[in-house]
Amino acid sequence: MTTLAPHAPTPSVLASRPRYEGANIRTWIGFKHFMYLVEEAVLQWLRDQGHGARELFHEYGLGTEIIDCSVQLPAVLEVDDEVRAEVVAGTGKRLRVQLSVNRGGQDVVVLRGHVTVALVPETDAPVHRPAPAALSTWETPGLDAATGLRGELALPAGADPASVLTPPGSAAYLWSWRAPYFYCHYSDRVQHSGFVRALEEVVDRFLDDRGISVGRMLAERAWIPVVSRARVRLAEPAHMEETVHTVFHVDDVLRDVMFSGRMDCWVNRGDRLTLVATATILHGYAISRGPDAGQLARLDPEVCAILTGSRQ
Repeated sequence: MTTLAPHAPTPSVLASRPRYEGANIRTWIGFKHFMYLVEEAVLQWLRDQGHGARELFHEYGLGTEIIDCSVQLPAVLEVDDEVRAEVVAGTGKRLRVQLSVNRGGQDVVVLRGHVTVALVPETDAPVHRPAPAALSTWETPGLDAATGLRGELALPAGADPASVLTPPGSAAYLWSWRAPYFYCHYSDRVQHSGFVRALEEVVDRFLDDRGISVGRMLAERAWIPVVSRARVRLAEPAHMEETVHTVFHVDDVLRDVMFSGRMDCWVNRGDRLTLVATATILHGYAISRGPDAGQLARLDPEVCAILTGSRQ
């Protein structure tokens, strides 16, 4: 007797456009809105499997959580582009996502990415049942169980988190913020897109703190920010209205044209600092006007020293 193979998850295709909010420099779209489009495509993939996020919450008591999103951005995206998002099941619990646009009759890939999703029991849900069979492998007893990321730092009695996260001699930058309800979901915790926002903002604040703000570099050198890779991962829940201590530092400058940076987000619980999210970003600049417009800007020694904290 022939045994039929399990039915493979259905691929998904979604047509959409980037939000106008993301066109901050001329008509180019920033990396955050690329990642928002990925989120929309993943939610559509769930609907195409027959179980959208609303149904999963109300019928099964499960919250849909993106816990890891890694993207490469090989081409620019503009405000009026119509984006074709394709989502297919990858290995394990990951989904593969590709965003493309049509330019001059040719399909151009603007994003390649991988996304990991978890279905988390929600205390505020009206019912609680096991996940549908098609999505059962994504169900997890809690967010921390799904992510596989752990991080704790001891916080001595009476000490300020800054003394532990950015001790004397550190080149890292610290920004602390209250987790607002509009960064959260399921009446509880900061969602993945909230930390995408935090990554964009902490880089902006870091550059301003170092004296090379986006506005200054745009005005003085016609440099505009370019992000070619980004990854944002959740670790433990960061609950609504907790203070999130966000540390950013530059790891390296690559070929004098890009710098790699890392963000780690912590919350203070008792005598410990607990890691709630982490991210990496590969960032550079493009020249926006003049004879070299469109080319990557070369980071001179002064800018490299500022970025890495080696300037004396």
